[in-house]
Amino acid sequence: MKTIGQPTTRQDARLKVTGTATYTAEWSLPNMAHAVLVTSPVARGRIRGFRTEAARAVPGVLEVMTFQNRPALTNPDPAKLGPIGTIPGEFILPLKDENITYSGQAIGVVIADTYERARYAATLVEADIETLKSEVGIKGVPNPEKPQTFFGMEEAQVVRGAPTQTLASAVHKIEATYSTPHEHHNPLEPHAVIADWKGKNLTLYVSGQSTKGPQAMLAMIFEVPTENVRAISHFVGGGFGCKGSGGWPHEILTVAAAKKVGRPVKMALTRQQMFAGVGHRGECEMEMQIGATDAGAIQALSQKTLTQGHAAQPAFFEPCGLTSRMMYDAPNYEMVHEIARNNVSPPIFMRAPGESPGMWALECAIDEMAFELGIDPLDFRIKNHADKHPQSQLPWSSKNLKGCYERGSKLIGWQDRKLQPRGNQDGRYLIGYGMATATYPGFRQPAAARVRIYGDGRAVAASSGCDIGTGAYTAFRQVAADTLGFPLHRVIFELGDSNLPFAPVAGGSQLTASVAPAVVEACEMALNMAAEMAFKDKKSPLFGKKLSEVSFRDGLIIPKSGGKGEAVSAVVKRSGKPYMEACVRTETMSTAKGAEGLNQRQKPPCTIRMPEEEIDRDPEKYAFQSFGAQFCKLRIDEELGAVRILDFVSVMDVGRVLNPKTARSQVIGGIGFGIGMALSEETLYDPNTGRPVIRNIADHHIAAHADVPDIRVEFLNIPDPHINSLGARGIGEIGITGVAAAIGNAVFNATGKRLRDLPLTPDKFV
Repeated sequence: MKTIGQPTTRQDARLKVTGTATYTAEWSLPNMAHAVLVTSPVARGRIRGFRTEAARAVPGVLEVMTFQNRPALTNPDPAKLGPIGTIPGEFILPLKDENITYSGQAIGVVIADTYERARYAATLVEADIETLKSEVGIKGVPNPEKPQTFFGMEEAQVVRGAPTQTLASAVHKIEATYSTPHEHHNPLEPHAVIADWKGKNLTLYVSGQSTKGPQAMLAMIFEVPTENVRAISHFVGGGFGCKGSGGWPHEILTVAAAKKVGRPVKMALTRQQMFAGVGHRGECEMEMQIGATDAGAIQALSQKTLTQGHAAQPAFFEPCGLTSRMMYDAPNYEMVHEIARNNVSPPIFMRAPGESPGMWALECAIDEMAFELGIDPLDFRIKNHADKHPQSQLPWSSKNLKGCYERGSKLIGWQDRKLQPRGNQDGRYLIGYGMATATYPGFRQPAAARVRIYGDGRAVAASSGCDIGTGAYTAFRQVAADTLGFPLHRVIFELGDSNLPFAPVAGGSQLTASVAPAVVEACEMALNMAAEMAFKDKKSPLFGKKLSEVSFRDGLIIPKSGGKGEAVSAVVKRSGKPYMEACVRTETMSTAKGAEGLNQRQKPPCTIRMPEEEIDRDPEKYAFQSFGAQFCKLRIDEELGAVRILDFVSVMDVGRVLNPKTARSQVIGGIGFGIGMALSEETLYDPNTGRPVIRNIADHHIAAHADVPDIRVEFLNIPDPHINSLGARGIGEIGITGVAAAIGNAVFNATGKRLRDLPLTPDKFV
C-alpha cells in the first residue's frame, strides 16, 4: 500500500512518549564539565574589569572565562555557507571586547565539574561596568536605516507605478497604523549544547534546526577543516527560528570552554536566558494606506514598516512588506522598511518572519477598506485576487487560493456573518466572524540523501537535516518506502547528523521540498543498481535483461514481458555485501544558473542529478508561493473584555501533502501560535535598564489549551508541478500567517472597535 498521502504515525512516536528520545541536554559524556553564562545587567556599557576571585575559590570551578582570557576566535564569513540557509546568531563574536550592547549579553562563562557549582560560582563574578546611555524603544532612535535588500535577496524598498499620486486622488482611501510587540519563540526545549574536542576534531551535540550550519560556522570560527566538526541533533523540542542560526554566543562559548579546559563541556540555558541571548521577533510599526474605486478595485497600496534591529545582527530585520508586494493586484504600490537599531537583544527569524506581523497589518487594512466600501471582505479579496505575481509578473507555479476561500467560508458558516458590526449576539455575548489570507513562499534548496538496502529486506535512508518536531522523520520514511516499494515497517530514516548527506536548515518551510526529491532519486538509483547486479548474475532469473525490460513493484524487479522476477533484497544478499548503497544530491535551477554553476562546484560525495527547468524550481519562470485562508468565529464579553474563540477553520494550498496527520499538526500549531500572538503574547522591556520584564512562560502568555478551540484544518492537496518531482511545498510557517488578522477582524465584526495594536488584551476593549 502506498503511504504518501496517508495519515501515518510518527517514526519517533514511541521513543518520545516513552522518554527514550535523547535530547541535547540529556546527553552525558565521560568527565564532562558544565558551563554557565555570566550576563550583563545593563543595556549599554563598558566593562572596566572583573573580580573573579570568589568564583574561582568555589570547589570544582575549573575556569572563569571573559574577554580577557578566552581562546582566539575568527569571524565567520556567512557568504561561504551557500545553500545551508543559516547565519550567525550574532555577527559580533561573544566576549569580543569590553563593550556591552544589550542587557543579557554574555560577558563571562564559569566552567565547573557540576552544574550546581558552575551556577553558584557565576553569581559570584563581579563586573565593574560603566553604564552608558541606551535606547530601548524604536520610536526614539534617531536616523533609522533604510536597508536596500533583505539578506541580499529581496528588495526592501519598492515603488511600482505611482502610489503617492494615486493615493492622493483615490475615491476611497484608508490610512491606519498597526503594531506588533516584541515576541519570543519559547520552544518547549530550551537551548543546550555539548562540545567535545579530541585533538583538532570537535563533536558537537546541539539543539538546532540544522547540523550543517553549526558544523560550517564553528569550523570557520575555530579555524579547523569542516570535516573535523561533527554536529549531532537527533531530537529537537521545537525551534521556530531561534535554533536556525549556526552559532549563538552560548554555542561558541561552550566550544571555547571545552577547548580551554581540555574536557567535554555542557551548557543548558535557563528559560530566563532564552529571553535575552537567542533572538526574538522585533517590535514593528506598520503604516498602511489603500486606495480603491467605487467598484472595489484596489488602485494603490502602501506599507511602511519601522522595526527593531541591533548592531550585532545587521543582516536581519522583519521584512513586513514582502507579502503586501504580491498578495493583491495593486498596480500602484510602495514598500518601505526602516530599521531602528537599539539596545534590545538582536532579533532573528521567528515563525514566518515578516509574514506574521506584515499580514496582521495588511489583512486588517484590507478588512477596513472592504468595510469602507460596504463590500463583504471575502468578496473584496476575491475581486482583487492576483492571477500572477504583481511585482515580477511571473505566473504562479501553482495557486488555488480561491478554492481555499470557498471551502473555508462554507465550513465556518460565513453566510451567517452580518456586514455591520454587532449584528450577531448570543445573550450577553457579541459574536464576530473574521477572515484573512495566509501565505508563505515556496522555498527549496539543494539537498542529498543516501539509501542502504540490506539483504534481509530492510532499508535505511538518511540525510543530515533535522526533525524539529514537525514529522520529517516520518514524511521522508514514507517517500523512501513508496519509492522502493518496501513495507513502511521495513524502512527507517535517519536525520540529525552532519556526517550524513547534505541538507539545508529546517526553516523557511524548505526541508521537505528540498530533501524529499533527493530521497526519491537515491531510492530509484538503488533499485537500478540492484537490477544491474541481477542482470550480470547468472544465478538470477533476470540474467541478461536490460533496465528498459524490467519494472519495479513491491520491492521486486519484474520483467515487463512476464516471467519470474526477483526481490531486490535477494540480489543484495547474494552479492555477499552487507548492503548496497546509493547517494544522490538534487539541485535546483537556481544553483544551476548561479555564478558558480554546477560544473564549477566541488563534487560532493553523492551523485549530482542535474535539474530540469519545469520541475526543479526555476525562479526565472515561476513565482513559488503557498496560500491559505483563515476563518475565525468568536464571542466577546464586552463588560470584561474577554475574547473566546468558538471556531477556527484553516484551508491550505501547500502543494501535495505527504502526511496529512503531521501536516495537520503543523497547521494547528501555527494557529495556536497565532492565537497567542493575537490575544496575549508580548515581551516588555524596562525602558531604563533594557532588561526583559517578561522572562518566563508564566509571564509570557502563550496560548494554552483553554485558549484554543477545536481547529478544523483541510488541505486542497493539489501538487505543485514546478517545485519538485513530488509537487510538495513546505508547511511549517504558513499556519501562523493571517491568524491574528482573522481574530482582529472578527473582533471588529463583533464590537465595531478597530484595534490595531497587538496583543488584543482585555484592557483595550474598555
